[in-house]
Amino acid sequence: MDVLLTGNKGFVGRHLQAAMEARGWDVHGFDLEPRHSDALDFFRYSTDVYDLAIHCAAIVGGRASIDGSPLGVATNLALDSWYMRWLARSHVSRAVYFSSSAAYPVALQQPGPIRRLVETDINYEQRGRPDATYGLAKLTGEQLCKYAEAAGTRMTVLRPFSGYGEDQDETYPFPAFIRRARERQDPFEIWGDGSSTRDWIHIDDLVGATLAAVEQDVDGPVNLGTGKATSFDELAGLVTSAAGYQPELKHLPSAPQGVHHRVCDPSRMLDFYTPKVTLEEGIRRALAE
Repeated sequence: MDVLLTGNKGFVGRHLQAAMEARGWDVHGFDLEPRHSDALDFFRYSTDVYDLAIHCAAIVGGRASIDGSPLGVATNLALDSWYMRWLARSHVSRAVYFSSSAAYPVALQQPGPIRRLVETDINYEQRGRPDATYGLAKLTGEQLCKYAEAAGTRMTVLRPFSGYGEDQDETYPFPAFIRRARERQDPFEIWGDGSSTRDWIHIDDLVGATLAAVEQDVDGPVNLGTGKATSFDELAGLVTSAAGYQPELKHLPSAPQGVHHRVCDPSRMLDFYTPKVTLEEGIRRALAE
């Protein structure tokens, strides 16, 4: 299979590329590199055709970037719209769009009982407010997928929750926690009050679910997650326990935090893929690196 993969140097993209190449697929990678293999320039000017296109390229950079650089993150609007235009112009028959759990209405992710977000919680006709400009761009991208489909491209829309792994950039919470545990930091810093929850899915399962969706011709949108809520205090406890110590937890209430609860209902994903890596196993792998 001849595959275009954008964001191939990012966390998700490089793992996807390795997995597809292991299957014998011919992968052509583009990232966000001005004047050199730039995905945005490719979408604007290329007429190349591929059997499959997977679009992972996006400006994210963790919570600090989402909250601190809203205009930079909004660049994703241009990137996604040109992706859809290229799909239509080049008549690509099959494509994947990586949306995000940030597209869900923030009103459904507040303190109180945890609501496991289901795909139909996003209503394109009566949209709730998504999470910052990053969520807005992803929500807009999902709607643009409908136009790409109308032009002849079969689309798969994926909504990953909190992906993590051993080689993730430290601007994200999981690798930051791993570094603190390796250094046996005491007190152990946690942004916010520690009660916020996330749905952690290991990169191996995120990649496995993506390729299963492609091979089984799943359209989407589909949540990629486990449905298990883990608070940041609980994550700190798991990480430090695995590292062999019990530090004091130091909460930083003024640090960027995002929504309070972000946990999915994974029922649709479980129809075609079952996660294999537990959070405890993922922590062990990361600490062993």
